[in-house]
Amino acid sequence: MIELIQPGIRTTIQDMGRTGYFHQGVPPAGAADKFSFMFGNLLLGNPRHVAALEMMVKGTTIEFHKKTTAIITGAPVQVLLNGDEQPMWTVLEVQKGDLLEIGLIQKGLFSYLCVSGGFDVPKVLGSKSTCLASVFPGITGRLLLAGDKIPLSEPLPGAAQHIGKELIHEAIPEFGKTETAHVVLGITCDLIRDEGLVSFLNSHWVIQPQSNRTACRAKGGHISYSEIDLPFGSGGTPGNIVDIPYPIGAVIVPNEEEIIILLNDGTGGGGFVTIGTVIWPDISKLSQMRPMTKVKFQAITVDQAISIRREKERLIEKVQASI
Repeated sequence: MIELIQPGIRTTIQDMGRTGYFHQGVPPAGAADKFSFMFGNLLLGNPRHVAALEMMVKGTTIEFHKKTTAIITGAPVQVLLNGDEQPMWTVLEVQKGDLLEIGLIQKGLFSYLCVSGGFDVPKVLGSKSTCLASVFPGITGRLLLAGDKIPLSEPLPGAAQHIGKELIHEAIPEFGKTETAHVVLGITCDLIRDEGLVSFLNSHWVIQPQSNRTACRAKGGHISYSEIDLPFGSGGTPGNIVDIPYPIGAVIVPNEEEIIILLNDGTGGGGFVTIGTVIWPDISKLSQMRPMTKVKFQAITVDQAISIRREKERLIEKVQASI
């Protein structure tokens, strides 16, 4: 097992998330940065979905009570093993009694500690992912605390053969101050004026401090609503509609000066005008954006969205082939 000596600010257990319960009000949750998470598992020889520790803003200090292999991925952070600096994106061997210190995250928001075989904690609704809003029982229903002891699964056969393996350079994510996210327009974008759509796509939107795993909030443009007769039950204001389901990645327009992009812990429905949906590969990018960084949105078709996803899958296959 591992023991948390210092838990960090917001450390949780995450895997690829849970499916099949969003319509019942249970968000998928899962790793905020799916690609950093998956690459860590692949380098260890794990299946891509195996649970890891997700650390937000500040890393953890951990004592290992078992020999295994581990890797730190995601946003750049200092890594010390028994006081000696170690590289990220590289598989490390850890011994019983070793102390791993993961410092302040320098760019981005989320870093990951993956171990061979993953963490041996119970699944809830088919996943080990923490979702604070769902108030699950046990360790996957809360933030990790100092003194928590988390069981490790047995290292996978051949785990030692992966020691020293590194992620190929082209797969290492960059964490810039300005990013582009691709959006498929639709849902209720007919309730936005044409000039509002132009402003949405031409503006640089500034990420706000209220952003979290539930949603990314941004300001910077002006999105004007269409002038229509408001339907009964919409609340009587232009940004309100009768309730609709929201997908993860939905771009919500609660007022003409702000947008909200739903992330992995987002709600499954509500009553705001929704302009479109950020595509799946770009959810990880948005989740890693710090407050006061900027994002610009690019409209694409469904076919283009599928093409971008296939490119990401080819990159994952290239990483697997390199190991």
